[in-house]
Amino acid sequence: MSINRRNFIKLLGGATLLTVVPRRVLGGPNHVAPSDQLTKGIIGVGGIGKSKYHFTSDERCRLVAVCDVDRRHLRSAVELGHKKFNETLQAYEDYRDLIADPNVDIVHIATPPHWHGIMAVEAARAGKDIWCEKPMTRTIGESRRVVEAVKRNNRIFRLNTWFRFKDTFYGLGTTVEPLKKLVDSGMLGWPLKVTISGATGFAWKFYWVGKENLRPQSVPAELNYDMWLGPAPYKPYNEHRVHQTFRGYWDYDGGGLTDMGQHYMDPVQYLLGKDRTSPVKVEVDAPEQHPDAVGIWRKIVYTYDDGCQIVLEGEGFESKDDTPYIEGPLGKVYKGFRCTIPDVMEKLAELPDPEPQNTDFLECVRTRRRFALDEEIGHRSCTLVNMGACALRLNRTLHFDPVSQLFVGDDAANRLVDQPMRRPWQI
Repeated sequence: MSINRRNFIKLLGGATLLTVVPRRVLGGPNHVAPSDQLTKGIIGVGGIGKSKYHFTSDERCRLVAVCDVDRRHLRSAVELGHKKFNETLQAYEDYRDLIADPNVDIVHIATPPHWHGIMAVEAARAGKDIWCEKPMTRTIGESRRVVEAVKRNNRIFRLNTWFRFKDTFYGLGTTVEPLKKLVDSGMLGWPLKVTISGATGFAWKFYWVGKENLRPQSVPAELNYDMWLGPAPYKPYNEHRVHQTFRGYWDYDGGGLTDMGQHYMDPVQYLLGKDRTSPVKVEVDAPEQHPDAVGIWRKIVYTYDDGCQIVLEGEGFESKDDTPYIEGPLGKVYKGFRCTIPDVMEKLAELPDPEPQNTDFLECVRTRRRFALDEEIGHRSCTLVNMGACALRLNRTLHFDPVSQLFVGDDAANRLVDQPMRRPWQI
C-alpha cells in the first residue's frame, strides 16, 4: 500500500488523540484471535535487518513488508522473501508508508542510528509496537523523546541487545545470571569497578573510524541519498559515508563506541542495579576528534554517584587478559569467571536466582506486558554511549545530572543532547 504525505500526516495527527492498538492484539470488525500470527515490517534491509536472526517469518510472527532507500537492498530483500518463505513482501522506499500499512503490527527499525528516534516516535504515534536496533538513538534527547512517545501511546518496545538475558556474556565464559547473583550478594563489596577491555572482545570494532576530507562522488542511481541523510546535515555523497561504513561519522553514529557500546554496557547497568539512573561523570583520554570523522580513543571512565565505575579501554588495551572484569574491595572476577573468592560457585548455588524477566517480545506484544529491556531501560544504557560520544567530541570531562538528564554547567555539551535536525525532519 502507498499513501501520500498529507494523508500520513493526518494519520499521525489523529493518533495523538487516542491509543491505536493493532487489530491482531485487540478486537474489532476484523478481530483475529491473539493466538494467531502477529505481523512485522523491517525498515532497513542492507545489513542486520536482512540477517538470519531478524529476517524471519513463522507461525508466531509473519514478515509482510520491507523498506529501504537503496533499491538494490529492497530488491534483494524481496527476492529473499520469495526464496525463504515463498512470500511476496510489500516493498516500500519510504518508511512512512510501511509505518502506515495497516497490515503491519510490529515495526523493526534496522537503519543507521540517526534515523532511530524519528522512526520509533512515528511508529509509536501510529499505533505500532517497536523492535529497535542498538544504539537506541544517536543523542540523549532523541531517546528521551522515544520514551515519551512509547509511554504516551501505550506501545511495547524492545531494544535489540540481549546479553543481559542469554548467551555467554562477553569474555566471561558464563551467562549474566551468576554475575548478577555475585554482585547482589555483596561478596565483592561496594563500590564496584567494571572494566570492559580487550579481554572481553570490545576491541573488535574499535577501529571503525571515519575518513577525513572525503571527496564528493556521484550518487548511485539506485540510492535515494537525500532520504538516507534524512535529519542529518547535508554533506556531499561519498561511498564511505553510507551503508556499512556510516558508523565512522558523528552525524550518523559514533564508531565502535556507539555501535557496540550498548551491547557491552547495558548488562553492566543491570549488574550494578543502575537501570533507572545514569553516571554523574564521564572522563575521556583521547586525541582531539575531527568534527566529522570519528577517531580513536584510549580510555573512557564513567562514575556513578555512589562511586561505582565503568571503564572502557580502547587503543593500547586490545589484548590485555589480566584485567579484572569486576573488582570490589573484597574480591575480583576475571575472564573465564575466575574469582578471588574461594568456592564462589558453591556459595552462589545457595543463593536465590535473579528475578525472572519478560524476555519474549512477541508474548509481551500479545499480553501488553513490558519487555525486560524496554524504552526506559534502553534509554539509560543508550545514555552511556551518548555521554561518552559527547565527552569525546568535546575532549573533556563532563558532569551529568541523572534527573534532568543534562550536563551540569556546560552549554556546549548540552547542545549535543538535543542536536538540530535538517528540515523538514523533526521529532
